[in-house]
Amino acid sequence: MSKKKHPEHVNHERWLVSYADFITLLFAFFVVLFASGQADKKKQQKFASAFQQAFAQMALFDSHSSSPAMNPGSGANPQATPKPIELPLATSGQEVEKKITRIVHEQDANGAGVKVGELSVRSVQEGVALSLHEGGFFPSGSAELRPEATSALQRIAEQIPDAEIRVEGHTDNLPIHSAIYASNWELSSARAAAIAHFLLLHSTLQASHVSVAGYAEYRPVASNATPEGRAANRRVDIVFLTKPHVAATSTQAATSN
Repeated sequence: MSKKKHPEHVNHERWLVSYADFITLLFAFFVVLFASGQADKKKQQKFASAFQQAFAQMALFDSHSSSPAMNPGSGANPQATPKPIELPLATSGQEVEKKITRIVHEQDANGAGVKVGELSVRSVQEGVALSLHEGGFFPSGSAELRPEATSALQRIAEQIPDAEIRVEGHTDNLPIHSAIYASNWELSSARAAAIAHFLLLHSTLQASHVSVAGYAEYRPVASNATPEGRAANRRVDIVFLTKPHVAATSTQAATSN
């Protein structure tokens, strides 16, 4: 007689083998990720250190340490942040205002070329402004200097303080009708350039310290509703930039000879 075969028992724990393999692979994966992260951090620190040393040699940033501290989660050195450029001031605002006021008083006393009241001084946000009113320096609708005004400008140029200046042209709000200037923008810019050019020719100012701007009718000092107000608005301001101002770049729209 043949023996009866007993049925084999099914092993229900085979999944543990696959699970163990999966856990092992997962562990290996995270170990590799961790090792890569540590290597990248060291590379970033070396990279930042090399940049700091290079900029220190160029005198752009202060050198603090050969191995700059790293912020968590950041690949940049916080100590290597560029500092804003503060433009130097040659003289104080009070000094400049005294000098400009003296120039105006001497000009009024001498009466050389311009009438009393055609020069004025006022404080502005950036410093001190010397205003040259149109009536004494330019014919209506023109950027050509009056011949009789050159002696007054010559005196101003000889005594002008050593400071950074911006020459601004301004007009009233009446539209211009001229074959030369299409609008008040062009007229105000041309007048400012004419004054800047004259000052550079007859003073010790450096062209890199002089900039020119044309504002047309958009920065009035009086109401354009009256003839007196419009006359006050037609002017060229020599603004002495005596108050600290920060600039990202020092590019100037300078007028040269």
